[in-house]
Amino acid sequence: MSRFFNGILRLRRGPWEMTATVLIGLGVFMLMQPFVLWAYTYSFVITLVGTVMFIIVSHFPE
Repeated sequence: MSRFFNGILRLRRGPWEMTATVLIGLGVFMLMQPFVLWAYTYSFVITLVGTVMFIIVSHFPE
């Protein structure tokens, strides 16, 4: 776990890509669930943030 946070602080690609991927997955999950209206409301924003974050992070060093 320490290696993950160390990679986050040093702006390494791996941990940031994983975080962006989790955000994209969370946004898609929020979009598909029929129970919580606020989650459905913010699902597009979460997916968009994850996608833009993934595009930016793909330019970070290994």
